[in-house]
Amino acid sequence: MNRLKEKYLKEIKKTLMQEFGIKNIHAVPSLVKVVINSGIGAATKNKELMQQIRSDLALISGQLPSIRLANVSVASFGIRRGMPVGMKVTLRRERMYAFVDRFFSIVLPRFRDFRGVSLNGFDKQGNYTIGIAEHTVFPEIDLAKSKPFGMEITFVTSAKGKEHGRRLLELLGMPFEK
Repeated sequence: MNRLKEKYLKEIKKTLMQEFGIKNIHAVPSLVKVVINSGIGAATKNKELMQQIRSDLALISGQLPSIRLANVSVASFGIRRGMPVGMKVTLRRERMYAFVDRFFSIVLPRFRDFRGVSLNGFDKQGNYTIGIAEHTVFPEIDLAKSKPFGMEITFVTSAKGKEHGRRLLELLGMPFEK
């Protein structure tokens, strides 16, 4: 079992039950899934670049990404319906906890002048989204072989609101700004 999942089951669940006065153990907020999303932009016309992005996302997440296709044509962007416009990976269970553990403890501290992540990334349901400008902060990526691209990482929780979601992620180890 992953060390973060073990910590959640043994310590964090009890702490959340006490802090929020939750009596039912199944009502305790938990991490449901992590979604990694990346637009491929100029790679739509360059198949090699698209394969590079796909292999980099697979290295980062440990799972092959699905290619997302355009639903509508947009002439000003040169996009036709059915063209690949992005890639997405949904992580659950063991892979999710392994990714979250690596992201909080290894990747986030590698950002230049890192002082914590913003508290503005929460939605009403307690899910948190963070945008990363360059994927090169992940240690799995070889800088000589890949071209930097951005991505968006969403932590989906079963929390009832922003405060519950913030506290859950805080206890899991996400370094929020002071």
